[in-house]
Amino acid sequence: MDAAEFRRRGKEMVDYVADYLENIEKRQVYPDVEPGYLRSLIPEEAPEEAESYEDVFKDIERVIMPGVTHWHSPYFYAYFPTANSFPAMLADMLCGAIGCIGFSWAASPACTELETVMLDWLGKMLKLPEDFLAGTEGRGGGVIQGTASEATLIALLAARSKIVKLIQADHPDRSETHIISKLVAYSSDQAHSSVERAGLIGGLRMKKIPTDNKFSVRGDALQKVLEEDRATGLIPFFFCATLGTTPSCAFDCVTELGPICNAEKIWMHIDAAYAGSAFICPEFRPLLNGIEFADSFNFNPHKWLLVNFDCSAMWVKNRSDIIGAFKMEPLYLKHDHQESGLVTDYRHWQIPLGRRFRSLKIWFVFRMYGLKGLQAYIRKHVGLAKEFESLVRADQRFEISADVVLGLVCFRLKGSNELNETLLKRINNARKIHLVPCQLAGKFVLRFAVCARTTESRHVQEAWCHISHLASELLQELPH
Repeated sequence: MDAAEFRRRGKEMVDYVADYLENIEKRQVYPDVEPGYLRSLIPEEAPEEAESYEDVFKDIERVIMPGVTHWHSPYFYAYFPTANSFPAMLADMLCGAIGCIGFSWAASPACTELETVMLDWLGKMLKLPEDFLAGTEGRGGGVIQGTASEATLIALLAARSKIVKLIQADHPDRSETHIISKLVAYSSDQAHSSVERAGLIGGLRMKKIPTDNKFSVRGDALQKVLEEDRATGLIPFFFCATLGTTPSCAFDCVTELGPICNAEKIWMHIDAAYAGSAFICPEFRPLLNGIEFADSFNFNPHKWLLVNFDCSAMWVKNRSDIIGAFKMEPLYLKHDHQESGLVTDYRHWQIPLGRRFRSLKIWFVFRMYGLKGLQAYIRKHVGLAKEFESLVRADQRFEISADVVLGLVCFRLKGSNELNETLLKRINNARKIHLVPCQLAGKFVLRFAVCARTTESRHVQEAWCHISHLASELLQELPH
């Protein structure tokens, strides 16, 4: 393919993508295929001779689309949103064309510098404390990670490195292995499984703190466990607070937990993967109160801020804590400006060495939507969730299982877990809409998350009519 054909094919692909997204609600939201469906549709080996672009393009509908779950369909209400916008897609195209591997400032200065500035822009939109901003002289700063899972792992490993150095400074006789064997990290019992996984990867003991009736960790619950663990000789060093849990979008009480962590010299990381986008709206910013006590903070613009995956924003108060844990300086990666204090090499802030030019997506989206446009988008989704909540509350057969704060509604039929499992199975088997469940206080609960950029009131109304109809059929089958 030469440049002339690329121009032609590129325009065709843009038309295909635009048509796909404009007409996505006509497609069945969840695929009707069995595991292994794809292997029989393509050859066992790569072709020896080149094939035409036409043949490749034809296979998109034949091979790929039958097995796609359409996350951007207005009938997709599962998990949490994954962001999608035309400006972000155009930026991704440019990112692919530039094709730099931005592990250091010298590897592509614009890649590093735009990221630093974009994370400051975003930090200011969230009204983060100055400590988290890089500016031109700050000690903190932001970085784009691939996912919130990576951000949690980075924070955990940085906290481990920091506490080991602190203890060894006072007790040079203690080995790193001995200290690590005593360390203990904490999270909510509602925290995402990736937090526990970070503990497994880091070889660290991880304990879950019980939550209250709002599924939130309170200060006294953490304090109790800390005292018990210190009494047995363990060393608490890390707490991951969640703002907007995956099951129910619950919020840990950071204003109580933060002062405890600071007093106990425990690294507090805040994971706001989904909910963080909403904090750009003044009415939702109080949900982030207590951020001043945190050592690190993370959320995913690629969930709810119209920046396509992957783009997970992470800030630290003291970047030397992160860099000190991961810095390696082989000769072939050194450059003239790395000790100047004016630049940062993001390879020291992450697990991989290489990194894409992801800040282009933020730059395009923020400029083409503006803060007001992004706020309107968040508010629209929250309004649609409130609309769905009111439909559920108006039906006496159903109950709301958790406070509806943002764009997630947790609900269930009044009755047994088995009844609700059957309802969910029928909803998903019908393939008109797609939902996933969670468990709250031992109850099987259905989650309705407003996800797609194109979701409107009529889609929510249709979804509720469909759920209500299937519930009526199910309840009529029960013995009276």
